[in-house]
Amino acid sequence: MGFVIVVINKLGKGELMSAELIDSYMQGPQLLREAIAGMTAEQIDAAPIPGKWSTRQVICHLADFEPIMITRFMRILSEENPSFPGGNPDLLAGSLAYESRDIETEIRYIEASRAHMAAILRTLTPEQFARGGVHSEYGPKTITQLLTAIAHHIQNHIPFIEEKRKALGC
Repeated sequence: MGFVIVVINKLGKGELMSAELIDSYMQGPQLLREAIAGMTAEQIDAAPIPGKWSTRQVICHLADFEPIMITRFMRILSEENPSFPGGNPDLLAGSLAYESRDIETEIRYIEASRAHMAAILRTLTPEQFARGGVHSEYGPKTITQLLTAIAHHIQNHIPFIEEKRKALGC
């Protein structure tokens, strides 16, 4: 309780929100590990629901999106109102060897990427969190908005993994 009071007294409201958002961002890889715990390689590669990715494909997608977001953060911090393109995740899935990538390597990559970016994000002022750029499909986005999206990216995909586990009976 005393720690929370110290934090609230030390940080402004926007900074506290940002700190909590960064903490949520950092929890994603552990949530992903928990979501796949106990799955066999065959279960990770299975696509029991027609038209939906396997768990391996979902994890590779999550890993591939990390450098995209980091690049967006860095450009917003170093450029004035940069633009950045959208993309088609299915094109990445079809051309980046998802079927042969190692799950542990992918998750460690997500962890390392997020640790790298979180160290930078923890130094930002509220004004820097308000800086933005323009997404080609979704328009203006601030660092806070992008961080919110990537902080919840893994959490948004966990139900898909749970759906696969249920369909496989694991």
